[in-house]
This record gives sequence, structure tokens and C-alpha cells, in this order.
Amino acid sequence: MIAMKSVAIGIFDGVHRGHQQILAEAAKYGPVTVLTFDPHPTSIFAPERTPSALVSLKDRITLLKENGASEVLVLPFTKEFANLSAKDFIKEILSKELGATHVTVGSNFTFGHKAAGNVAYLREHAHGFEVSSVHLEENRGSAISSSRIRALVVDGDVERANELLTRPFYLRGPVVHGEKRGRTIGYPTANLGLADNATIPADGVYAGWLTVSGQRWKAAISIGTNPTFPGVRGRQVEAYAIDETGLDLYDQEAKLEFGYRLRDTLKFEGLDPLLVQMKQDCIRAKELLAQ
Repeated sequence: MIAMKSVAIGIFDGVHRGHQQILAEAAKYGPVTVLTFDPHPTSIFAPERTPSALVSLKDRITLLKENGASEVLVLPFTKEFANLSAKDFIKEILSKELGATHVTVGSNFTFGHKAAGNVAYLREHAHGFEVSSVHLEENRGSAISSSRIRALVVDGDVERANELLTRPFYLRGPVVHGEKRGRTIGYPTANLGLADNATIPADGVYAGWLTVSGQRWKAAISIGTNPTFPGVRGRQVEAYAIDETGLDLYDQEAKLEFGYRLRDTLKFEGLDPLLVQMKQDCIRAKELLAQ
């Protein structure tokens, strides 16, 4: 009896609802091996247009396994690999190296040198395996894609992004030292250090969750440059664990999940009106997160 080897192929950035549909289809034909690529192919073809990442490669692998993958193989996307013909990709990678008996891809899947291969080509030249293609699932009239989710996040529409991801969008990074102003005004924050290619929501205040070392707290999250206080500073992502005091989180890895956008970043005429607004933000955040 021939062992089934079901292979799902894609970049799968974010592992959103559409990706989950591909994984579910692949699972019909045996334990799923996911074939994915890193870095993003655009970094080879047009580096200046390389998209930011919804999740790190490490988290992508974790999410793929949480959504049904038995194993995840990461192929380095190099110039040499980009020059591999569509025919050789099928023969050398899918047939010889992976021994696929079934291959599942999205309906817009392309592969091989200059993206010469597509689903029709894959079916026509399949060697020892069958092919399933999954039509991109739609939401509110548009296809679900990593690009669409990325745009929603950058616009600050985290609730819509979460709907397409089927989970809260999150950022992950070490807690780094900031200006330490928050602790002097009763709202100590954890400042996140982020990878250069992270997808960061629009400036504003959000309700979400802060997780460090397995502890998860309701949080008010601020993104921006703190315009109320004078001075030139870079854009910061910081979170206040609501009602928590005395936390020492420096140099630990933190996860910030975004649930709701509360408001835009505002410049206040002094500390007192800022404190009034921050108290209101925390009350509202707790109400929303309690749902």
C-alpha cells in the first residue's frame, strides 16, 4: 500500500481563513506536509516592494501546525531557486524530494522561473500526484488575502483584520527600555522592540492583551510618538497592563494582541487632560475585552 503524502504549498503569511481552507482541503488526502518559502519571493524579484510580515517565520510554522499541518518544510527562496523551471520544480521538489501523492494550492498559485507555472500547468504536468486548487474565499465581496489583511492592519482596522485572520492580530518582541514616563504618571508601559519587517497598526490607542511568560493581561495599547510631550522621538508601540503594578518585564518576550481600536492619537494641552483620557481609555478597553 502506497503511503499518502499530501502537500500544501504557499507562503501562508498570517495563516488566515483562506489559508486554513487550503489546509483543510489538503487534510482530506492524508497527513499534511506544508511547503512554504522564506524570505518572501518579492525580496528577490523586487526588494523595494517586499511586503511587511504579518507573523514571523517561527510563528508562521506554529500557526500552520495549529491549523492541521503535520510538518512544515521551509525552502530558502534564493535567486537560484527562483530560476528553477516550473517543470523542474514539479519533478525535483514535488515528486522526487517530497514524494507527493496529492498537492493542494490556492487558485492563484504560480511557480517556477518567471511564474511560468500555474494550477493548469501543475495538473497537466503532475507526475505521480493529483492536484486540488482552492478558490480564494471571499469576505464582504473581496478575496481574503495576506495583502488585504496587511492593508487593514496598517489602516488601524484591527477588528476587520481579526475577522479574516480568525484570531487577534498580534505583534511579538522583547520588552525594551523607553522613556519610563508612564510609571511616573501611574501608567507603566511595556515598550516593544520589533523586527524591521513587522506590520504595525496605524497610530492610535487600542484595546488588547499583553502576554509575557504565560501571563496574559487586558491592556491598553498605544502606537505613535507621544505628541503631548515636547521633543523628537521615534514611533513607539507600548502597552499598559490594566490595573497591574510592579511588573518587571524588561528583556522578556512579549506578545501584544489587538482587539479593538479605541481612538486616534491626540495631542493634549498638558498632563491632566491626558490622564483623564487615559482613565477613560482603560475603562472602555476593559468593557470591550470583557465581551
